[in-house]
Amino acid sequence: MNLIEIKNLKRTFGEEIKTHALKNATFTVKQGEFIAIMGSSGSGKSTLMHILGLLDRASGGNFLFEERDVSKLDDNELAILRNEEIGFVFQSFNLLPRTTVLDNVTLPLIYSHKKVSTLNRAKEVLESVGLSHRLNHYTNQISGGEKQRVAIARALVNRPSIIFADEPTGNLDSKSGAQIMKILQKLNDEGNTVILVTHETYTAECAKRILKMKDGEIISDEITKNQRRVNPEDLIK
Repeated sequence: MNLIEIKNLKRTFGEEIKTHALKNATFTVKQGEFIAIMGSSGSGKSTLMHILGLLDRASGGNFLFEERDVSKLDDNELAILRNEEIGFVFQSFNLLPRTTVLDNVTLPLIYSHKKVSTLNRAKEVLESVGLSHRLNHYTNQISGGEKQRVAIARALVNRPSIIFADEPTGNLDSKSGAQIMKILQKLNDEGNTVILVTHETYTAECAKRILKMKDGEIISDEITKNQRRVNPEDLIK
């Protein structure tokens, strides 16, 4: 099943002087894939992720999310779809300061229409990322690696269709970064669809498929040579 289908997707900024941040992107994302979108700064990878994650609208082209034409959805419909079907993990964590780990993870459920036992579900996902002992700690009392695990738990709490991880190891040391990549691999092994945005080769190699971008265009789309699961800790040695 194709979770995402895009064809000739474009994103242009500016009126008189136009910047073509994304040019004619065409590809599909199947349910259960682990894809890395790779490129240097300014390549268009974050622009593409923001559109796929319904944080921004394309300037042209076709975009189907779970067979729904995204261009026909209003802002409220996009917000509901984004909250209930998409989980985000960002480089800067984006956690609420001076708020407990548990409260940060339960936040998306407050706005959800899904019938979920808020407290039980939050505890469940925190346990899955190894943080059941940190429930009542404030986010300024935990390490960077733990903050990113809280962010992953928050991304999972609504049981989304897809998880977007935007440079999730960018603010972490190598060891913590490898731990985060192992968690993302485990989530994919459990059937979750994961799209990773990165400029780092070692994190991209943890995925099963790599889209490489340059100057707003996808220049290659390749299945990783070794489909056997790569151990992130081996890649940083």
